[in-house]
Amino acid sequence: MNQMSLEQELKSNAYPGRGIVIGRSDDGTKAVTAYFIMGRSANSRNRVFDPVPERGGICTIAADPAKLEDPSLIIYNPVLTLGKTHIVTNGDQTDTIYDLMSQGKSFADALRTRTFEPDGPNYTPRISAVVYADGSYQMSILKSADGNGDSVQRYFFDYPQPVAGEGHFISTYKHNGNPIPSFEGEPLRFACPRTIGDFAQGLWSSLNPDNKVSLFARVIDLDSGETGDMIFNKYDAVCSDLDDPEEPELLPEELELLKKLDAEEKQD
Repeated sequence: MNQMSLEQELKSNAYPGRGIVIGRSDDGTKAVTAYFIMGRSANSRNRVFDPVPERGGICTIAADPAKLEDPSLIIYNPVLTLGKTHIVTNGDQTDTIYDLMSQGKSFADALRTRTFEPDGPNYTPRISAVVYADGSYQMSILKSADGNGDSVQRYFFDYPQPVAGEGHFISTYKHNGNPIPSFEGEPLRFACPRTIGDFAQGLWSSLNPDNKVSLFARVIDLDSGETGDMIFNKYDAVCSDLDDPEEPELLPEELELLKKLDAEEKQD
């Protein structure tokens, strides 16, 4: 499989749905991960990412709680950190993975207890990933058998020795449609940008402007384990302290780390 331009892939696809991106910096010293959500309905678009620093992650919250219709599949923890393991998913299976891995079970063990989302006829796939302390990672998709709600197919992808300067991308959907076709094949292989800023800004600017909702990006220093996060939200949250939704939301210590990492990369 040849490397592709992830930005061009996203620009050419109006609705990949939800997406997970995992990769390794070109100098091999950092791991990067990202998660984005998109929406077609008002309920799906009525969301923002909000930091949950005590759990090393983020949650989705309603941008306007008064307009929230059905929270069951749209309010969850997309990102959690268990020790030095970073968990990213498109649903409440984040907590399933966190809970079972904390009991000594594996990523695959946890996901074998889950299936695709019960939103027929789309039967939205559950996509998940974990990044370990050494930068190795695993990805998964749980989906229906070509729209058959009575049959689940579970796929797992293992990357024990990531290649510096590249990563992998998986999304819930292949493209827009009615019903929406599920993602097919292996995660797509792409070339990683040099800096976390380029990585996050490139993803956000490439998502369809009408359908994009939120983006989370994280850089992980593989030597120290330190992380830096960026959050982009299209919509303002009612009664929230979030700043301009088009600007990344960063904690002071994360901003300092990102500045340090970018300065080091630009000196290379």
